[in-house]
Amino acid sequence: MDENNPVEFYIKLKEQLEATSKWPSNYLYKFIVKSDTDKVDKIHKIFDNIGAVINSKKSKNGKYTSVSITVYLNSPDDVIIKYKEVGEIEGVISL
Repeated sequence: MDENNPVEFYIKLKEQLEATSKWPSNYLYKFIVKSDTDKVDKIHKIFDNIGAVINSKKSKNGKYTSVSITVYLNSPDDVIIKYKEVGEIEGVISL
């Protein structure tokens, strides 16, 4: 994500999602976070109770955890809302 201009990033993302997907649709999120149980749990809670399929995998040395989330969403705006919620968690990298 362009940390210098997140507004521009989200505008561009919305345009790309509208152009490349038919909504509602499944969307795959991928995040990397240091292997901190609290941070991983916070990501899980953001996607709790919306039918998300969440897979977490620690890196070979256990320092980082990758979190992949597939969830059925109604619109690109819903995708962006979740990115912003996860973006509030310090140290999470969105792929």
